[in-house]
Amino acid sequence: LTAAERGRRERAGPRGRGREEPRPGGSVLLARILVSIPLAVLAVILIDVGRLAFALFMITVGALCLVELYRLLYRWRPVAVVGIAATVGMVLAARYGNLRDVMEVMVITVPVLFLVVVALGQGHATTAIASTLLGVYWIGLAVTHGELLRQLPHGKGVVIDVLLGTFIGDTGAYIGGRLFGRRPLAPRISPNKTWAGPAVGMLGAIVAVFLAGSFQSWLTQGNALLLGVVVAVFGPIGDLFESVIKRDAGSKDAGTLFGPHGGILDRGDAALFTIVAGYYVWLAAVH
Repeated sequence: LTAAERGRRERAGPRGRGREEPRPGGSVLLARILVSIPLAVLAVILIDVGRLAFALFMITVGALCLVELYRLLYRWRPVAVVGIAATVGMVLAARYGNLRDVMEVMVITVPVLFLVVVALGQGHATTAIASTLLGVYWIGLAVTHGELLRQLPHGKGVVIDVLLGTFIGDTGAYIGGRLFGRRPLAPRISPNKTWAGPAVGMLGAIVAVFLAGSFQSWLTQGNALLLGVVVAVFGPIGDLFESVIKRDAGSKDAGTLFGPHGGILDRGDAALFTIVAGYYVWLAAVH
């Protein structure tokens, strides 16, 4: 290779992934935080109110996330109406019933979805069923666990702790990646993510939940630390999970609800994992 050719390859980066995108400045971080504030305030109010209001909030969040996901997977022809209906059914079953009722909705969803796909007469039934159920069991179950967690003893406080740790962890990962990011975390999934980002984010999530617990007399330091570690671990997994789906779909963002900052699925991907993990940790703690 000539010197000029070597230079071009070095600038292009490994495996032709293209030149590394410039990292956004502090103004972008501020904008992301400001965009999240109204939703965070609304969430705290509805978490405090609880009852049907919080269940409807979970249904709304789930439905918006499902719409964005099914748009990403449009080539697989998911049946959005069944996915959203199943999510509504699971959340209401959690609100007015128990885990057994939620399981019954999950079970009945599969044959109902099959019959709808057959009735529509569309091709590639297997991918249509698979893509629809991905939304149900990823997003639908997550918002259902949000309702289940809210109903546990001191669930209101734990939901806030989990979401706070998730938000701080996500923000810390962004800052850590910008300041210290060098080594790619998963270049085939998300080329711009580095090991430094999740490391800083995980530390921030643990500290945030632990400090929040110090203001809650019913939350022991051990449980606060455990909850913080779980949030710190599952948050980045949720973020990478959505990145895999977006990469397969060939899209940078899942939606445009927040303009250049993506959709609600982009902002809540980590919480879809942490709220589920948080439920089982707290369920074990109170029983």
